[in-house]
Amino acid sequence: MATTGKIGVTTENIFPVIKKFLYSDHEIFLRELVANAVDATQKMKALAASGDFKGELGELAVRIELNEKKKTLKIIDNGIGMTEEEVDKYINQIAFSSAGEFLEKYKDQLSSIIGHFGLGFYSAFMVAEKVTIETLSWKDGAKAVKWTCDGSPEYAMEPCKKSDRGTVITLYIADDEKEYAEKSRISNLLNKYCKFMPVPVVFGKEQEWKDGKYVDTDKDNVINKVEPLWTRKPADLKDEDYNEFYRALYPMAEEPLFHIHLNVDYPFNLTGILYFPKIKSNVEIQRNKIQLYCNQMFVTDSVENIVPEFLTLLHGVIDSPDIPLNVSRSYLQSDANVKKISTYITKKVADRLDEIFRNERQQLEEKWDNLKLFIEFGMLTDEKFCERAMKFSLLKNTDGKYFSIDDYRKAIEGEQTDKDKKVVFLYATDVDSQYSFIEAAKAKGYDVLLMDCHLDSHYVQLLETKIENSRFARVDSDTVDNLIPKEDKSKPELTDAEREDLSVMFRSVLPKNAEYHVQAENLGAATAPILITQSEFMRRYREMSAMGGGMNFYGEMPEMYNIVVNMENPLVEKILSAKAAEVAPAQVVPDAAEDASEDVKRTVTEAKENAAAAHKADVEAFADNNEILKQVTDLALLANGMLKGKDLSDFIARSAKVVEDAYLK
Repeated sequence: MATTGKIGVTTENIFPVIKKFLYSDHEIFLRELVANAVDATQKMKALAASGDFKGELGELAVRIELNEKKKTLKIIDNGIGMTEEEVDKYINQIAFSSAGEFLEKYKDQLSSIIGHFGLGFYSAFMVAEKVTIETLSWKDGAKAVKWTCDGSPEYAMEPCKKSDRGTVITLYIADDEKEYAEKSRISNLLNKYCKFMPVPVVFGKEQEWKDGKYVDTDKDNVINKVEPLWTRKPADLKDEDYNEFYRALYPMAEEPLFHIHLNVDYPFNLTGILYFPKIKSNVEIQRNKIQLYCNQMFVTDSVENIVPEFLTLLHGVIDSPDIPLNVSRSYLQSDANVKKISTYITKKVADRLDEIFRNERQQLEEKWDNLKLFIEFGMLTDEKFCERAMKFSLLKNTDGKYFSIDDYRKAIEGEQTDKDKKVVFLYATDVDSQYSFIEAAKAKGYDVLLMDCHLDSHYVQLLETKIENSRFARVDSDTVDNLIPKEDKSKPELTDAEREDLSVMFRSVLPKNAEYHVQAENLGAATAPILITQSEFMRRYREMSAMGGGMNFYGEMPEMYNIVVNMENPLVEKILSAKAAEVAPAQVVPDAAEDASEDVKRTVTEAKENAAAAHKADVEAFADNNEILKQVTDLALLANGMLKGKDLSDFIARSAKVVEDAYLK
């Protein structure tokens, strides 16, 4: 005779709570039910191993059966099963006083509470309008029982004819959740959540191509590997085993650089395999490739805020029973075990890189270009990792040679220490576009690093704080003598009026889409007439701002360049001589007497402004007509990739005329 009753809650709104609030994604129900079936099977194994059960175990597997027409889904196991009393205890008695109290108490972690209350089974009601349980306990003398519930607090329990040990849960899929009655959807979910479960999970039969279509064979379709690679001993595995597993996880990815096999049982349990992928430029597309498991059941692949940010660039698997299976991000962030695990993984990653640096240095150098973005990202975002990485992080120069940070400093400090006793690390970001600057530095006996990673503007800023008495300067940020000044240098002696004329003259022939600071230097007759550089400070902070460095003020400023005029170059001397011959000095307007009236003072001021404007116009007119000035300025712009559009077309035409005049006349 059937027994009826109400599930043990004091309110009748528990099922709406289950359907709407326990999980943000309804698909989790299948993970929960398969997990319960696997647990029951594992317990059966344990009973047999301990001698408590002496009968035949039979085939220990979890079977998933779907009837698309009837819209029923069955999860079948031959585990320990349940007695009527156990069904009443574990299914009917939900241990809290009211759903209202429950919601208030756990409103901040609604997607993580199932693990606390044993409500995994009830996730079935997110997709089913009715659920039945048919179960027979392993215990001697147990009788089979059937439990039925239609999604309300009322249930029915009655004897049934089930003769084999274990449990069958049948879901009658609701009309508004019919996607879960489709074979392809269930297959995808099983592959996502259950492909590494420790008990065989069977869904249908394997298929073969026959007579133009796929047909079922007699062989069970086991969707999982019960002993994934991370559960095996590293001593039993070869590099090819790890690479094969990586290809299975990421079929479209390139081969990884290195791997780490995690295996710890104190002070928490953790296993897994992490891979260093090839990372070249785009950080974002590399994220969230780590799969998080709990006892071989998939939990999430959104591990940001679970592991340190830089570790989200790694690929692979982390498995720990100490991570709550029913996760919410806020819950994981505050979980003590998760924090310990995060710290441990960071240490293991640093240990592995340090080991490669010490024992496999050549291999590290060969793979550095694909690894350095990960290292730099870690150093920029995790202080403890940064401390360790200062020992194994490499620097590469423009000749393709690699150095540790300490070794590089020792190599350059003899030649590249400035007058203020600071070691200057020169660097380039593009060997081709900065070639002339690199060669000028080498001619002085200096070495130049290649810093072409898109994090390097932030990275050099970090290194300046970590390396005592040092500074970094991009090789094109100043003249070679000014990059590493050895002594105070004399400047050209110019009056304020001469400096202003020099500035006006060059500004008038430069593109109008940037700001320029014109400065006079004595660089020697053999040095180019004009050099264009960018302030290390302004350029670096603009790049950091563009990458979201929190310096938006710099990002909004226009491009700024230093126009360095070499006053000792013969062409510059010729330009200035021509200007002196063609442009009269500015008219000198005497100052008004101190006791003059306001009208007189105003008249004198206007006269001064008019005289200055007239002189500026004369200088601009001279510059506009001076072919040598335009040519040397355009050459400097061309060397910096700044000559474009009409200006470039005019330069080519002017250059052709110069060649024609030189060789044909």
